[in-house]
Amino acid sequence: MDFAELQNVNFNNIGTSPLWVKVLLIGLVCIAILFAGYWLHHKNQLEGLKRVQAQEIELRSTFENKAEKAANLELYKVQLEEMRRTFGTLLRQLPSKTEIPALIVDISQTGLASGLEIELFKPNPESRREFYAEKPISLRVKGAYHQFGTFASEIAALPRIVTLHNISLSPIDENSNEMTMTATAKTYRYLDEDE
Repeated sequence: MDFAELQNVNFNNIGTSPLWVKVLLIGLVCIAILFAGYWLHHKNQLEGLKRVQAQEIELRSTFENKAEKAANLELYKVQLEEMRRTFGTLLRQLPSKTEIPALIVDISQTGLASGLEIELFKPNPESRREFYAEKPISLRVKGAYHQFGTFASEIAALPRIVTLHNISLSPIDENSNEMTMTATAKTYRYLDEDE
């Protein structure tokens, strides 16, 4: 087989060509068919397979997460019931709309019982949040440092939730043992459904 023989091949009548030319042409046709089959049919299927494999990993992860949650469902139910009980307890510590005036009196009496001299006790308008309302009370009181501690402790011991914010202590003068405390006492109430 040499190049001169390849030039003498009659492609119009390939049946009279030597055997090696026929085998070569059949091989080229087979390779072309395989390449065309891959390009037109298998390539799209392989890309689809890769997409499905990636989706399988994602679905497997989702399944594992859901299976883990399902396995812990009873624990979640117990935890939910505990949260409801705790929420109910905390909700009972929030005063209702009608209890706010009595709570304001309690805060004022707590200051007096702690031995503080009340200079300013000003309830401010309520501000509403998502499911509760916040009632701030501006305070300015005079007394000794330990009386402020007693006051804060007694406020924390009230049966309703009251918090102290923006606390500022300043001495009255250098010779006095007394100080002035300004603060904001905040109490909270749960908003009724009609609010």
